[in-house]
Amino acid sequence: MSSYEQIQVEQQGPVTLITLYRPTAMNAWTWQMSAELAQAFGEADADDSVRAIVVTGHGNFFCAGADLGGGGGTFSGESRAIGTADHARAARSATPAHKLKTPIIAAINGSAVGAGLTMPMEWDLRVAADDAKLGFVFNRRGIMPDADLIWLIPRMIGYGPAMDLLLTGRIFLGAEAKELGLVHRSVPRAEVLDTALKMAHDIAANTGPVSVAITKRLMYDFLTRPDRREAAKLQHELFAWTGRQADAKEGVMAFLEKRPADWKLSKTTGLPEMLPD
Repeated sequence: MSSYEQIQVEQQGPVTLITLYRPTAMNAWTWQMSAELAQAFGEADADDSVRAIVVTGHGNFFCAGADLGGGGGTFSGESRAIGTADHARAARSATPAHKLKTPIIAAINGSAVGAGLTMPMEWDLRVAADDAKLGFVFNRRGIMPDADLIWLIPRMIGYGPAMDLLLTGRIFLGAEAKELGLVHRSVPRAEVLDTALKMAHDIAANTGPVSVAITKRLMYDFLTRPDRREAAKLQHELFAWTGRQADAKEGVMAFLEKRPADWKLSKTTGLPEMLPD
């Protein structure tokens, strides 16, 4: 396992737990953090023994947004506080989280604003503290929302609510995020990590690694596939393919015999060629 400076990585059986770790800076985002996350994600995704990834923040914060140590020049592209060009290139050249085969769960244990909220939006599942302060605060800093938020958030929660959150940059709580559909669970702060880990271990124990990888890939692919009939045809073909694999038999027999499933397929080598890139 690689060594990192701005994140901590721990293996908990089939689950990789990653902690954003900048304790003197409220876990503020940098290109280095982004590059380290990308590397850790890639290593976990290439390991068949890892079935899910959970990301949380050290202490009382998830991520306080971009490091503002560069002052007024923070977003000029020249701030050394945000990180080096090498780190930026490494982060930008990595496989996007939505194209990884392994589910990523955000455990938003505290405040997450700006880039600190953008990151978990790009992952698959999100658990937030009821009282966590959240916000896409970009317009309040004089810049437009980053990454692909203007494309993603309307598709996630609808055009009207997305306009509210992105245009105003207002702060809202984890409980409201759950009501809007921005996060999947909203729980007391002390229960956030345990809830996310339980979700991760449930995925690891009770779902097939290849069927999960296919489901995740198609969920994102179908966001931009305009022809419903084409999508249905591909889904039918992939359903038929999964039905002929060993894990389909194992899943049914484990259920009938009331025992844990022993999944056979490999997420790293067992995906069908027809699956979209």
